[in-house]
This record gives sequence, C-alpha cells and structure tokens, in this order.
Amino acid sequence: MYAIIETGGKQYAVAPGDKVRVEKLEGEPGHEVTLDNVLLLAKDEQVTVGTPTVAGTKVTGTILSQGRGRKVLVFKMRRRKNYRRKQGHRQAFTEIQVTDIVQSA
Repeated sequence: MYAIIETGGKQYAVAPGDKVRVEKLEGEPGHEVTLDNVLLLAKDEQVTVGTPTVAGTKVTGTILSQGRGRKVLVFKMRRRKNYRRKQGHRQAFTEIQVTDIVQSA
C-alpha cells in the first residue's frame, strides 16, 4: 500500500515505514502529524485517484526532526557594471516517519 500526498507545494510517494523530508511543518520531534491531501491511493491491485483528493483518506506520521538543509548560494552579476550580489539560503525541513495510511469507508 502506498499513497501520493501533497504538502508544501510538492508531491511525495509514501508507504508505511518510510522516512520523508517535507517542507517545514509545525510541531516538536515525537509529535503526531496528519496529512490529508492524498492525491492517489494504491492498495493491492486497486488504485484510487482523487478529484483532486481522495475523500476520507489520511496519512499519519511521527515527526523525527526539524532542521535546515544544505546552503545554496545565490549569486547575481551584471558583466561590466560592477554589480555583484551574493546570498546564501538554507531551506527548513521536517523529517517524518510515516506510520499509517488510513482510509475511512
């Protein structure tokens, strides 16, 4: 069984037991999180595609950690104009352990 969920403007394929790094969500490590934007649910040979989401389906998980990714350098330059800008960015993330995919009847 697996599902495709949407969070933070991105889509992730998850199954029970998976560890996933998603855009930052509120909560402390150890807290339970519920993601209800399920776009697709595949159970055995049966595939359910949402319009746009699958009604009554939720993905539950536990927050493992909150953190920030590697630094990305943003460098802008206009040649021959003495214009240079250098900026760094570290994107915040939440690491989640998917515990269950729940589908209500």
